[in-house]
Amino acid sequence: MVPDVSTGSSTLGLINYLFGKGRRDEHTDPHIVAAWDMAGAPDPGRDPEATYTRLARRLDHHVDLRTRELGGKKPPQHVWHCPVRTAPGDRYLTDAEWAEVARRVVAATGIAPEGDEKACRWIAVRHADDHIHIMATTVRADGRRPRTNRDGWRAQRECRKIEAEFGLRRLKSGDLTAPRTPTGAERAKAERQGLEEPAREWLREQAYAAAAVRSIDEYFTVLRSLGIQVRPRIGPETGEVTGYSLAAPGDTTSGKPVWYGGSKLAPDLSYDRLCERLPTQDLADRPQQVADPTETWHRAETAIRHARHVVLDSGDDAVAQGHLDAFGDTLHNLALATHGAHRAELQAAARAFNRARRSAIRADHQAATVLREAAKELAYATHDPGGLAIALVFAALHLARAAAKWHEQRGHEQQAAAADEAFRHLQAGYQQAAQPVLADLARRAPRAATISRFEQDLRAALPDHADRVLADPAWPALTTTLARAETAGHNPRHLLAEVAAQRELDTADRPAEVINWRITVQPNRRRQAALRRGKAGTVASATPSPRADSPAGRPREGRGQRR
Repeated sequence: MVPDVSTGSSTLGLINYLFGKGRRDEHTDPHIVAAWDMAGAPDPGRDPEATYTRLARRLDHHVDLRTRELGGKKPPQHVWHCPVRTAPGDRYLTDAEWAEVARRVVAATGIAPEGDEKACRWIAVRHADDHIHIMATTVRADGRRPRTNRDGWRAQRECRKIEAEFGLRRLKSGDLTAPRTPTGAERAKAERQGLEEPAREWLREQAYAAAAVRSIDEYFTVLRSLGIQVRPRIGPETGEVTGYSLAAPGDTTSGKPVWYGGSKLAPDLSYDRLCERLPTQDLADRPQQVADPTETWHRAETAIRHARHVVLDSGDDAVAQGHLDAFGDTLHNLALATHGAHRAELQAAARAFNRARRSAIRADHQAATVLREAAKELAYATHDPGGLAIALVFAALHLARAAAKWHEQRGHEQQAAAADEAFRHLQAGYQQAAQPVLADLARRAPRAATISRFEQDLRAALPDHADRVLADPAWPALTTTLARAETAGHNPRHLLAEVAAQRELDTADRPAEVINWRITVQPNRRRQAALRRGKAGTVASATPSPRADSPAGRPREGRGQRR
């Protein structure tokens, strides 16, 4: 059951909508199911002689009367509106049940506390099977305004209780950090235009993907490259940017762009929140292109693996929240830098994790600088590292699972569900990418004598886990990886002990797979030695140009090309 509180200034306009045919002729049998006084509230839906104007005057009269007596003007935004909708698949509720829902919601939100004879006047209108609209005028009989602070959260909390008592689908509790959902009018507009999602949702996803850059200036540059209009808000006294609004290409009303403020798209897309994790100017040059192009991927995998330990073990919620926010940027840029069919799953994981990257806990962004910088470097990665990229996805899915557990332990139900959804997408993407690679590694397994030697190394290095590793279907693939690591200058026995110490194996379903990807990300020691001697190339001093699909080089995308 989903409540959606908003305010407005036109009683008559809202009443006309509630009792009208609807914007798409979806309103059937509009009628009042509950009110501050059922005997005193005329019902245009059931009384053919009643008119919208008559009902509006009846509801609005009290507000006008009290403000005139106080010598003031009608309060701004004095119309309180709260649609309440059941979840898809829920059973049909009778008018009497909807009436109880309405009375409990207005009581819980402070509009009409139970037993308060001077409470606001309100009505609840039903014009469809699955929802009602509660409308109130927010001036009490004593002339005071009702106490409606945190009314959206209180409405949600009451709906959770109603769901349990009415046997309805139990939805996740929120914490006032969720982004605003598109209105019915926005969804209808997208449907008329043949778009897959409303402008608000499309802009939000583009903004999140663009925010994984190096500065606020670059953030705005990337958005403009997508055809999005950007309107900065300039402070009148300082002349500095204090906020911004975005308009999607082609999204207009009466020929004018429809603007959405950053904070209206999502709380952490506000200008102030972006400035907490991005400098206002790109003061630092991008990293120089090094001779070993896999270094970017190595750093990202190491940072993600470290972040998992921070989330599970640090004990500092602000630090953990900072790493989760940075991980959101990492997922967007990982999807950007990845090639192959599994890219779609990584993009879906990044979109899902956007809800898990914020909560009521204020993030310590400075604590996650290493992960955030590694994420930014991924946006400019020009080399496909093959197995190393899969190892990075493998590390990411374990961090997503840790994030779900962390949120669940703190009662963040919506964030836990979002992190779990991201984990499922990452898992699907990993399987798509990893299975062909593991199969190819298994086909290239070394000779039996070498495999036997590696088994001895395994039993010596990991005596408690050796049997499980050998029984894992990925063991043949691991032997190939061990052979390659040995060629790269590693001692297999020492390497097995080293990588096993970096992550406990007791809870791993596929321990050989875990060890395989951990070895994959180990640096090539022979190559590193050659680089130090200056025999493997030189360091390029020029700044690399971003790929065509990197943040600064993404092609312009029209709204007709949305996902």
